[in-house]
Amino acid sequence: MATPAENLPSGSWASLEPYAQLVRSLLPRASGVAVFDAAAKLRWSSDAATWPELVQAVEHSVHDAAGDGSNAGQLRVLDGGVPLYLCWLRDDDSRQLVAVVAIQCRAGSEGEQRPFSFTHALVRPALECLRRELVSRHSIDLLTESLGARDRDLELVLAVSTRDGVRPGDDASALRVILENTVTHLGCALAAVLVPEKGLVFFRMSRDNPADGRLLAQTHRHLLSLAQVRRDPLIMNRLAQNSAFGALPYKILSCPLRGAAGRPIGVIALFRHEAAADFTDRESRLVDVLSRKASMIVESSYDTMTGLLNRQAFEQRVGDLLAQKNAAKDCVVLYVDVDQLHLVNENFGMHVGDLMLSMLADVMRRGLPPGAVLARISGDRFAAVMPGSLEAALEHATGWCERAAQLTAVQGDERSRASLSIGVAELAPGPDGLTHGLAAAETACKAAKDRGRNRAEAYLAADESVVRRFTDITIAATLRAAVAEDRLRLDAQFIQPLGGVPDQPPHFELLLRMIDDDGETVGPDRFLSAANRYQLMPTIDRWVIDHALAQLGAHAEAIAATRVVFAINFSGQSLNDGEFADELVARIEASGLPPQSLCFELTESATIANLARAEVLMRRLRKLGCGVALDDFGTGLSSLAYLRQLPVSMLKIDGSFVRDILRDSRSESLVQAVAQLARSMQMVTVAEYVETDSIRERIAALGVDYGQGFSIGRPVPLTGVLADLPAALGQAPPPPRQAVIDPAPGLH
Repeated sequence: MATPAENLPSGSWASLEPYAQLVRSLLPRASGVAVFDAAAKLRWSSDAATWPELVQAVEHSVHDAAGDGSNAGQLRVLDGGVPLYLCWLRDDDSRQLVAVVAIQCRAGSEGEQRPFSFTHALVRPALECLRRELVSRHSIDLLTESLGARDRDLELVLAVSTRDGVRPGDDASALRVILENTVTHLGCALAAVLVPEKGLVFFRMSRDNPADGRLLAQTHRHLLSLAQVRRDPLIMNRLAQNSAFGALPYKILSCPLRGAAGRPIGVIALFRHEAAADFTDRESRLVDVLSRKASMIVESSYDTMTGLLNRQAFEQRVGDLLAQKNAAKDCVVLYVDVDQLHLVNENFGMHVGDLMLSMLADVMRRGLPPGAVLARISGDRFAAVMPGSLEAALEHATGWCERAAQLTAVQGDERSRASLSIGVAELAPGPDGLTHGLAAAETACKAAKDRGRNRAEAYLAADESVVRRFTDITIAATLRAAVAEDRLRLDAQFIQPLGGVPDQPPHFELLLRMIDDDGETVGPDRFLSAANRYQLMPTIDRWVIDHALAQLGAHAEAIAATRVVFAINFSGQSLNDGEFADELVARIEASGLPPQSLCFELTESATIANLARAEVLMRRLRKLGCGVALDDFGTGLSSLAYLRQLPVSMLKIDGSFVRDILRDSRSESLVQAVAQLARSMQMVTVAEYVETDSIRERIAALGVDYGQGFSIGRPVPLTGVLADLPAALGQAPPPPRQAVIDPAPGLH
């Protein structure tokens, strides 16, 4: 069993027992095998080695091998006539000694020894295998050691990882870690990153032996000039008196920072004291890698055009701020929108628009209070977080608007002044503080646009228009997700015939509900404003029509048998969609439903705003046999002038008149006048917001044909209504007894 020598390493010299066994098989007289390195240090031996004499013999043999490159080894005879064959293993290329294999044999009869050449020839196959193994292992060890050293260098210089608390977008922390490790690992007095076009200066001093604080100010211009003309790192270990830097008592290693297109954007510079070691080529290569990492950080965190933080870096910076205790207590967020930049791009060219954005960024960057963070978050929009009160931030934003208005794009006789609309809101603490703060500030920004542009507005809870807009912003994302995930539901509300006209068919109006993220039902009063503001109504209209016709079509026979009519709403936004009308008609024809069982509702204001398109679609629907209802009638400004030309079959009297009918004589007169007008034009009328039996009885007496409201029936899921349609119709309350009321004066 082999016994390794004391402190033998486990690298190139480990596991040599198989070779010893091979030697013994080739040379049965061998009693022991030992392996020494080129310095005569014992690396491995078998049990039978004779230590003191063996080591001394090997030392002499190593000395002889150095002066004899032609022989393969030598024979030495130890005390007692014990032969010791010392075999020299050399490297093929350099012929340098790699190892000495000592083979101790038992003494022959009468002291006779076999010559070295004879013994070497016997064991040569085993020795050659061992030599190649040792040379290969040695090469691998050298390579591993070299790679390990390089890995340690890169880890020390580029230690930017989550373990250091650095996350994507956290540019300041990432560059800080790089510079700190550079100063420590390379023994620098100062390390700096300079990117002038983005206004960036990052530097770290040695704690033990710092540089002169004025050093960066004295050298930065020359370093940046060198970065513009050089692609590779530059080592300056001796600065002559007549150099651009003068006779500084420092050694400098600088390397340009290059952007994605290869253009120099800055420089990274390292300084050592004059008495320190020179910078080496290896260190310049490390700094070259470092410069690439720093460039990547800068490019990924800063906007190319303006030099401001991008959105990701901005959110990271503010997120770190909010993570600090009470940090957001006295902070505000600003949302900045450049007004009508598209007009500048169209009239003067994109390059002028880009120049204006850069100049506006400079306007906002100058005079930014300490601790503030400013970013370009999208094409023509900026955001900032700054310490201080809402009033102070509003004053600061107003100053931005005033200075921006002094910038003018001129081309010939055309001029275009820059303009900013800015919203200001308090920054709430917590992980979602920035999201909510930006949404509130954006709401105030849109209010600034509504109120004339080139102004700043604060988000105040008392401002109902701003709060409504804010609510729309926050719920718009939820609504989009609900549509995408099919989290909408159709309810049906009974519309009761009041008995004024014989054989009136019952009606149901289909109403939309949204299911929020918590599974709660949300009514249209919560989300329709957002849907209209953010142009989501065409998508919602298509969802409603597709699902309504699909559910009703499955019960076409029952619907035809009961003669019930279902009213479906669509919006004015869909009228502006050129494909909507054709799609609607095609879906009706493919539904299998009797057309007379469908009635489509459009608000009065949407109809008047899109009169030509509305009239064409209404006529197509009436030609199919569908009903057409004009919703919220009475709220428009000029509806009576257009009522004759529109093929409307039903007027729905707005609920604002109906709910006051018992205490407001004007409301009562208007409802009665509309009922008489509609009957003379062969239209039926529906009164909305019938909340009490008294109101129901009164509108019936005034000649209204249908009533709709909580007194008649509350909305219930459409699936339940269709499951047992006769029962749903049978549960409706009986119509009130028809009364006779004299017409109001002037309406005969």
